Amino acid sequence: MEKNNAMMILEEIKSSDLIENRVQLLTQLAQLDTQGDSDVPSFLQSLTGKYRANRDFRIMMLNTFALKLLSASCLICFKCYYYGSLGCLLNKAILHVASKYLALDRSDCSQYFLAFGIKVSPWCGKHLYMSVMSMEESQEEEHSNIFFQLLLDYLRFSASSFTAIGKICFVSDEASAVKFVSEQLNLTKEVILNAKKVESFSSEILKAVQGVIDSIVRLCKEFSPTVNQCVNEMKINGNVGIARMEEGNSVCNLVSIITMGIKSMSELGMLAARDGGNLVTILNTSWKGVITLLQIDKHTLASKVDVGEIILKLISLIKESLRFAAEAWSCSAKENISATEARRVFLPVKFYLINAVKVAALFPSQASMVFKEISLCILMISAFKVSLSQQTHGKHASEVMTDLLEKTTVDLLSALLNAGEITQELRLSLLDSLFINEQCFSTQVCNKQGHDSQTEPSLVDILSLSVESAASARGLLLARVVLFQSVMRYSAELEEDAKLAITRKLQWFLDILTDEKVYTSVLSSQLPMADGSGKTIIWESMFSALLLSLKSLMIILSSSPAWEELETLLLQNLLHPHFLCWQIVMELWCFWARHATDDTVANVIDKLCIFMLSMSTSEAPLCPDSVLRRTAKSICFLLTHSPKSLTAQVYKNISTESRSESAPDAYLALLLEGFPLSFLPDRMKNDAKKQIVAEFFHFIENFNQKPLSSSRYSVQGGPVFALTACIGILKMSIPEIDSKTLKFGVALIQKLRNSKDEMTRDRYTEILSETLSIISRSEQLYTCQEMDNVITELQRLFITETDNSQHHLHKLKPSLALFLSGLSNYEMSETETCPKSRAVWELYHLLLRKRHWALVHHAVTAFGYFCARTGCAELWRFVPEDAALAFDIASGKEAKTERFMSELKMFLEKEQALLSTTASQEELEMLSKEGTQVKATVQKLLEGRKQQRSMEVEKQSNKRRKLPEGICRGVELLQKGMKRINEGLSEMSSDESQDFQKSILNQFSCLEDLVSHLVSLAASE
Repeated sequence: MEKNNAMMILEEIKSSDLIENRVQLLTQLAQLDTQGDSDVPSFLQSLTGKYRANRDFRIMMLNTFALKLLSASCLICFKCYYYGSLGCLLNKAILHVASKYLALDRSDCSQYFLAFGIKVSPWCGKHLYMSVMSMEESQEEEHSNIFFQLLLDYLRFSASSFTAIGKICFVSDEASAVKFVSEQLNLTKEVILNAKKVESFSSEILKAVQGVIDSIVRLCKEFSPTVNQCVNEMKINGNVGIARMEEGNSVCNLVSIITMGIKSMSELGMLAARDGGNLVTILNTSWKGVITLLQIDKHTLASKVDVGEIILKLISLIKESLRFAAEAWSCSAKENISATEARRVFLPVKFYLINAVKVAALFPSQASMVFKEISLCILMISAFKVSLSQQTHGKHASEVMTDLLEKTTVDLLSALLNAGEITQELRLSLLDSLFINEQCFSTQVCNKQGHDSQTEPSLVDILSLSVESAASARGLLLARVVLFQSVMRYSAELEEDAKLAITRKLQWFLDILTDEKVYTSVLSSQLPMADGSGKTIIWESMFSALLLSLKSLMIILSSSPAWEELETLLLQNLLHPHFLCWQIVMELWCFWARHATDDTVANVIDKLCIFMLSMSTSEAPLCPDSVLRRTAKSICFLLTHSPKSLTAQVYKNISTESRSESAPDAYLALLLEGFPLSFLPDRMKNDAKKQIVAEFFHFIENFNQKPLSSSRYSVQGGPVFALTACIGILKMSIPEIDSKTLKFGVALIQKLRNSKDEMTRDRYTEILSETLSIISRSEQLYTCQEMDNVITELQRLFITETDNSQHHLHKLKPSLALFLSGLSNYEMSETETCPKSRAVWELYHLLLRKRHWALVHHAVTAFGYFCARTGCAELWRFVPEDAALAFDIASGKEAKTERFMSELKMFLEKEQALLSTTASQEELEMLSKEGTQVKATVQKLLEGRKQQRSMEVEKQSNKRRKLPEGICRGVELLQKGMKRINEGLSEMSSDESQDFQKSILNQFSCLEDLVSHLVSLAASE
């Protein structure tokens, strides 16, 4: 009989003092069949007969047996190292018996397994620590192996016990359940902490740890609906009665376990992340467990869990991964970073980001408390991407980073921006922390002592910035721009309030583009971007990427309340003084024009034309920075992307029908800004060209007699500028231009040489520059005899001018280069006695000596064009010995003609080759220098424009205008008419009805008031 054997085994276990005997006896006891109805009841009756009268004998049997097991376990806890490996064997046998009874799934006995787990878990943790400490001793190897097998069995037992424990945890006030879960979590923490210290650590033990974590999460999920229902009922009915109190205790137990589980699992996730990727399953299970537990009851957990701390842990893991990669990749800067290596680094980062997004979306209010740290994390990722994209060896890594992290990074920001609990003020504060105004930046990038603020900061330095130092770090400026580009691109997922907040940051975006670093990078750098399908990464210039994102934002905002904000921004920046900002704004205007109705576009352009015609005559059409020119430039840009009929309408209104005194200057401004004459109908285009040519000839024929009033334009030489612009727009030469132009050029040069007035010399210089441009585009003029006089006069002007007058001729040199390039059709001998040949040589020598990069480009281009078409054989005569390209770049002293020819050949080959989008360091430095100058110019223009507007408003309020004579005459007639009407009223017959007389008097009174108002208005004007 099994019961007799069981009685004997139990008695022998009680009386035995040998560990070996206990192990054998426990093994025999575990082999007994406890499921048979005939054996188990008799065995239980013999064991616990004296308790039959009070309780079920099967319960008391299990109670007595469980206590026996716990007693034995406690004994071994303190004597394991005294007994050595035998102690672990005994505990392993005890655990085997306990597992067998756990399989009975008796809900009324689960509390005994709680007590068992509370005792065993700390013992396993202490033994694990001692085993790791003594791993170096060979005699402990066998003992450690036995213990690790015991640990594996217990972890499996622990995972299985949660099913049984769940049946009583939330039914009665059992605080030991919380203690049990706490001990299991502490044990899993010890296992993960020591995972790296044991080389032969079994993967099965880590898998068992994963099972424990899953069981805890499953336990909480299983009972959360019941507890949530209890919570809702207690909120409605109140905590009344013992049953309600028990339900309240159950809720407290669950909340305590969930809170403890969230905290412990987040710590486990941190520990698993430090193992370099060997504990991926634990890492994944822990953080998924945190998210799952946080989703159970958000309202209850909001006050129990420090959500901000969880987000900060995830952020620290992100920054640690990026910093580790930055340090590793900076040491091997010359080696290309493979896509595989990049994915190994960025996949964990994406995992942390995804979990941060989920936490922030669940608890946006709590997450907003650490929004500065979130902002810094997002900014670091953007800075990492920018740094990789600008390095040759980081191209593949940048592509992988874009593919894996760009969208998820924006999702983290969107999780806060979209939250209904977040106020609009907090949204703006969040965006302000990311997109900071330029004046907040300092020249220091990090707070390290001895750091040179002039050098570019390393990526490791940037990743080490704190929240405070990052706010003023100029090194993150470009990263902010690139991040803003990503936010705009994915703005379709934002809520309306978030879209409005982003739209209000567009002015920041335009302002920051004037910074020299951003300005140069936007023009010279490329960015990896996901294509339309989202499956392929392509490289786009940063400028194109920004435009694409802005256009995407426009489409998204078209049906949003934020559209009015965008319209206001586009209107306010229509005349932006910085060329890059203006280009972007106009691209957006044209994008709008291509999709708006024709009537809407026509209405906008018509208003712009009215505004342009209302410009004061002080707005000179020759000043590129004037409001008149910038308005004309915007109109021309819009017309090139609008229906051609609008171009004809604008031309008709301004050039033919407008009676405004400023219309000619507005027309000239349009021509100078590239008014699309080619869009006009053929007849209208021919009429426009004929009118421009006729005005030009009228001007040059009367130039010597009355130069100040020889055209309808307010500026001297207006017809010359109009003709130059017309030729450039139509891309054609005008055969009507004859030798009169050459004679005009000679007369103009002579006036320029003889003039003493500075302003007059400047104006003649501008007209001569345009005249040379006209001549260079008319090949037939180079065969005229008058060309000799032009060349001779130019030689005298440029070669014999004093040093004090050279600054007037500086702006002439680009046009001189154009003029000289057309001399391939000019007949001249190659002898030194030929005056005109010597004149041409000297002019070419003058240009080729100039070392300014722009003049070098003009001169070499002109000379190359001339060489390719001329019949001259002795081209060396055109090149001076001290030509700019002849000097050695390194020394800057030695000059050789051979070097010039070699550099000329390379230059011409580059001109014919495809343009490269990768800028050299010299080009970047040059762009940076020009960007600084442009920025200063923009600030000066804005300040000057502000002062000018205030002066114009004051002047306009005090200005008295003279009304046309017709209006004054009409007012006088009205006064006389009122006098005659008044006389007629006094002669009115008394026979008329009183109603009629009253009506007449009322009407006359109103008319009298109106006429009096007109008289006073005319008098004030």
